Amino acid sequence: MNQDAGRHDAVADRALHPLLAGKRLIAFDLDGTLIDSVPDLAAALVRALDDERLALPEREDVSRWVGNGTRKLVERGLSWALESPVEAVDETLAARVHAAFLSYYGEAPHRLTQLYPGVAETLFALRDSGFVLALVTNKPERFVAPLLEHFALRDAFSLCLGGDSLARKKPDPLPLCHAAERFGVPAGHCVMVGDSRHDMAAGKAAGFATAALTYGYNHGEPISDSAPDALLDSLSELLAAPARTSSIR
Repeated sequence: MNQDAGRHDAVADRALHPLLAGKRLIAFDLDGTLIDSVPDLAAALVRALDDERLALPEREDVSRWVGNGTRKLVERGLSWALESPVEAVDETLAARVHAAFLSYYGEAPHRLTQLYPGVAETLFALRDSGFVLALVTNKPERFVAPLLEHFALRDAFSLCLGGDSLARKKPDPLPLCHAAERFGVPAGHCVMVGDSRHDMAAGKAAGFATAALTYGYNHGEPISDSAPDALLDSLSELLAAPARTSSIR
């Protein structure tokens, strides 16, 4: 039996979300999609802001700032603490606080972070069904491997891209296009799974189908506003008929 036939037989043995019909590659976001990382991100940001004797945010505040990489997270935190627009934040101050944040976060990137329910089981079931899985996150690459190893997820993915792995990050489609090209999979046979408008924008720009988690971090906005092809209340819904969908392709 050739590899493609084996893959299709394996997929046929499982119940899958209709969005996955005919798909071969699935790209996943990390923060807010696979892991609840805000507790550790918030702890590091609080320490970095405290070094500057600035106002300290709550976890709920930080959850609204996640999604465009750590530098943007820090800038949003400074904007909040200084009560000034992000574009008015002093570059030297932002660079100093960002460096401190990276140092503090690197000390304990998974001390308080948790996997969302059903994540590990779903990822390995999809991998074993023959899908190519790629991790596409805006988190700096240096933090990705320790997190995946801590949660025993590294073997689920054939490719892992951080926010600094390529020249541009989400919502730019470059990382998704790179993943599709790396494995020779046409965009129409790929899916982007994430929790934020940046994931949905990147997926649509790359020509991927899109699936959005209703939990996670999306700047306090309903992810349905981004008009994903499917809405998921749990990642495990990828392995079963959906309770609800949004104009599935």
